[in-house]
Amino acid sequence: MIFSSDNWAGAHPAIAESLVTHAAGYASAYGTSELDRTVEKKFSEIFEKDVAVFFVGTGTAANALALSSANRAGGIAFCHREAHVNVDECGAPSFFSHGARLCPVGGERGRMDPAKLEAGIRRFPKENVHGGQPMAVTLTQATESGTVYPLDQIESIGSVATAHELPLHMDGARFANALVSLGTTPAEMTWKRGVDLLSFGGTKNGCWCAEALVLFDRSRAQQTHFLRKRSAQLFSKSRFVAAQFDAYLTGDLWLDLARQANAMARRLADGITASAESRLAWTPDANEVFVVLKREAASRLREQGALFYDWDVPHDLEGSLADNEGLYRLVTSFATRAEDVDRFVAAC
Repeated sequence: MIFSSDNWAGAHPAIAESLVTHAAGYASAYGTSELDRTVEKKFSEIFEKDVAVFFVGTGTAANALALSSANRAGGIAFCHREAHVNVDECGAPSFFSHGARLCPVGGERGRMDPAKLEAGIRRFPKENVHGGQPMAVTLTQATESGTVYPLDQIESIGSVATAHELPLHMDGARFANALVSLGTTPAEMTWKRGVDLLSFGGTKNGCWCAEALVLFDRSRAQQTHFLRKRSAQLFSKSRFVAAQFDAYLTGDLWLDLARQANAMARRLADGITASAESRLAWTPDANEVFVVLKREAASRLREQGALFYDWDVPHDLEGSLADNEGLYRLVTSFATRAEDVDRFVAAC
């Protein structure tokens, strides 16, 4: 009953096989191989646009590079107050950008409120040199709360960013999970709604170590080449990242894996809803389920072999739990089995 994180899941067999297949022989280095180029074309095909793709090793690297590419002197990037870039990346966006700041924005269930974003940006007028200057907006899809921005809300945030001449970045560590949840296309969830830069995640969804920064405006690519090299994210044997994405994006494998993870999350949520010992903190949209349990019940579940994380109560739910209750996060993956979900629900 392992629900700690989708990072705990291994690699899908097809992705592991692709790594073995491409391990032999020689291939030109630093992203110049035929396989690298083939995978870049696949990205352009799925996004219905000629995109620039930069392979990196972690989602944090992709996010930090994206924001550093948008940096300005005294730069300020706007994000949800509980976004991964704000609370879980150890200051990497500021480090990579040599001092840019993150300005947290409120919103329920992990989603930035467009009106609050507008108000936040207006706190830093261009003529006020003392406060610094806005440089970017970043949203997380799916969010750290396991919810998903609907397309119209992405478009609203994109409109705010465009009105202030700011690029919009999407942290897509769980991009595929959000995509299948909405039943839409990669293009509709990104550049058609105003997204300029995307951190495209594969590691949480069946890859071994494969992340990418996708630029929908290729004019940004030249500078990003240098930023990636300077940040030690230009791999010499990049074909091994490409090999993972090659299998991942073939035959809609990446979408099938996300559908499995999301389906297991729904099964888990349905079972918890029917339990008298637990309750959902809110309805999940993707593959993260947040549960309210009595602390003694959480301890009992762990004694029976269940693994999951304690979670800080979001700002918009502060004061909603009893003194003897805690908030816990359970994450499903492509490798989660129905019988493991059912064992957890029965133990509840």
